[in-house]
Amino acid sequence: MFKLLILLLYFAVLIGIGFYCRKNATDVNGFVLGGRSVGPWLTAFAYGTSYFSAVVFVGYAGQFGWKYGVSATWAGIGNAVIGSLLAWVILGRRTRIMSQHLDSATMPQFFGKRFDSTPLKIGASVIVFIFLIPYTASLYNGLSRLFGMAFNIDYSVCILLMAVLTAIYVIAGGYMATAINDFIQGIIMLFGIVTVIVAVLNSKGGLMAALDGLARVSDETVSSTPGVFASFLGPDPLNLMFVVILTSLGTWGLPQMVQKFYAITDESAIKKGTIISTVFALVVAGGCYFLGGFGRLFSDKVDVATEGFDAVIPAMLSDLSPVLIALVVILVLSASMSTLSSLVLASSSTLTIDFLQDNFIKDMSEKARLLCIRILVVVFIAISSVLALIQYKSSVTFIAQLMGVSWGALAGSFLAPFMYSLYGKWVSKASCWVCFIFSSVLMLVNIFARSSFPKIMQSPINCGAIAMLAGLVIVPLVSLVTKKPDKKLVDDAFACYDVKTEVSKKESLGK
Repeated sequence: MFKLLILLLYFAVLIGIGFYCRKNATDVNGFVLGGRSVGPWLTAFAYGTSYFSAVVFVGYAGQFGWKYGVSATWAGIGNAVIGSLLAWVILGRRTRIMSQHLDSATMPQFFGKRFDSTPLKIGASVIVFIFLIPYTASLYNGLSRLFGMAFNIDYSVCILLMAVLTAIYVIAGGYMATAINDFIQGIIMLFGIVTVIVAVLNSKGGLMAALDGLARVSDETVSSTPGVFASFLGPDPLNLMFVVILTSLGTWGLPQMVQKFYAITDESAIKKGTIISTVFALVVAGGCYFLGGFGRLFSDKVDVATEGFDAVIPAMLSDLSPVLIALVVILVLSASMSTLSSLVLASSSTLTIDFLQDNFIKDMSEKARLLCIRILVVVFIAISSVLALIQYKSSVTFIAQLMGVSWGALAGSFLAPFMYSLYGKWVSKASCWVCFIFSSVLMLVNIFARSSFPKIMQSPINCGAIAMLAGLVIVPLVSLVTKKPDKKLVDDAFACYDVKTEVSKKESLGK
């Protein structure tokens, strides 16, 4: 009963905030970007909670913790340093300045205006549609075992409950409601992960006793080195490096992540947001992977061969007190709903602004665009729910495979063209197309013909990481041998960086 009351209170707060923020969602700019006036704390927490979902806490933490032991913590450290700190430093300010200058609210719209190309905008929006929508279905996966363990509720009910609640507060309050709820959900995630780690380690006699126990675990199929699961780099440093690259560098090219920079209010918010989001990622992601690293200590409670890696974390939590289990359920629910709201907002705004507007529906009014985005929020949440239910009811593996390649396809397509476009006038339109096509096709082929790939690329994680790194080479090389961009178009885009602005002496000493 106590667990149910906490859950109902949590739901009431989310919906209340959604309706409270209706006044900020009266036009497209307010609904999609919060009027570009979101402060550092809300932006940083929105970034962090969109980054980490149940996929990380239940799926990745269980899988990589089991495979690599405590060295899986490097993935969390990479998420903090590369995926948060460097992302904010390298992309934050320039994204905010140029996206406002070009009057772009989505990543495809940025490409369309930066290169004066409607086909490029449509191509980018198609990639977003194909790979973001199935990705949303994976967010439900981590909840099934936890809800079953805590409440004995059927997974179908969990899916519908999460979908309906997310739809209500996103439709009502748009980005601002999402940002405020993300802040609350982020607080829950921070407190929850620290509490759970302490409780789980205490159940094994504390940190040193748990590390000692892990050092005694051996698995000849993985490594013959004694104590490898408690070691600094673990049993497989190369594949661990690919995990770090995919989960860290990937945020630089994900539309729902980059879009957070569009909404920042001022310079101060960028500086504070950089620190806040980095600390958040270090605690949440580092904590998740660190916790998962001790999964093999609970091998008596889980059979990975038959139950899969998703069973590892629930097995570690099964003996916790009812209060802590309720906290974990809300933690994972918070992580999933915050990411889901971010994804559907990015998807619906992209399809409306970049695909339907002007191309299929001419002269859409502000009111019509806003209505269309709200309708598509419902459509996309419904699609993701149906995909999750299909996967659950019929054990379809194709959907799960597509989730694994979505990060590689999206970040591989957008990371290099977007980053280079913020800094270099030399980036050509053709180089964007080549990067889009290369990464999308590579990841799709990885689904259907994985066995024909070289061994190191058969894993969707490794293949996705390689797609991202390849883009960093493809864009400069193709730009070198293809038609140069129009000088006036480029100069106009980069003029935003030369606008003079006054600052206080504490910011600059002046001449």
